[in-house]
Amino acid sequence: MGRARSAAHANIWRVARPDSSLPVAVFDSGVGGLTVLHECLVSLPHEDFVYLGDTERFPYGEREPDELLAFSRELAGKLLDGGAKLLVIACNSATAAAATTLREELAGQVDVVSVVTPESRLAAGATRNGRVGLLATTATVQSGAYARALAEAAPGAELHAVAAPDLAPLIQEGGEVDERVIACVEEACTPLIEARVDTVILGCTHYPLVRPALQRRLGRGVTLVSSGEAIAEEVEGRLSRAGLGREEDRRGDYRFLASGDPSEFRRLGIRFLQLPIGDVRRVAVAPARVLPPGGVRAAA
Repeated sequence: MGRARSAAHANIWRVARPDSSLPVAVFDSGVGGLTVLHECLVSLPHEDFVYLGDTERFPYGEREPDELLAFSRELAGKLLDGGAKLLVIACNSATAAAATTLREELAGQVDVVSVVTPESRLAAGATRNGRVGLLATTATVQSGAYARALAEAAPGAELHAVAAPDLAPLIQEGGEVDERVIACVEEACTPLIEARVDTVILGCTHYPLVRPALQRRLGRGVTLVSSGEAIAEEVEGRLSRAGLGREEDRRGDYRFLASGDPSEFRRLGIRFLQLPIGDVRRVAVAPARVLPPGGVRAAA
């Protein structure tokens, strides 16, 4: 159950029927999605969650869409095998490459919630001058997912997208906000300042960890939009409409899976989640293509 089986490239999913006792399943390329999980745990303390971080194959931001789709199908399959009433893609790169396909393949079986659209709606409501900035990975920017989502939410708005391929890996290291991080923030924000945006979408779930540095560079007059609160609201709404919410007088549980070293996941994850992380179970994943120095562009 729950795992995609390929026959002539057609994916057939067999998923256990969702019921309210099952957890909400979340996956991400690493620990960045824990910023989304944090908001879900705070907003929905009565729900159970299971989180899978693909730390073994991080980063996703410089990988090709077909590889990200394969990763996403695999991670979704592992989570749905254990039972889940809702699937959350907490990775922007994976959302851009795989969300539409997963929604189509899982239609009628389990709902899929993802980043991109919720932040775009928030940005559309926040902008005053119609100039919206986007900071994201290369894969997310090149996908055009935010451009499409913002055009739907605010047809007259302009999107100024900037790829910051080095920022998420620097944050994932888990060290202090040092000169390297500040230099990366300065470089990424400069085009947005020149474009005179008044709202910036943080298009990677790692970026809220350096929100103060971004806000300082962009200025107090610029509104920063991230996915955590928007996703928590979306999850709550989906569960309510489907009649899958748990009783609000109970205390929910949360647990973790990681494709990489569990102790490293725990060390980094506590900073992102801002809540205790207990046992982390390691899960095996298919090998990833090794990226050359500088990412996919260096191989071109």
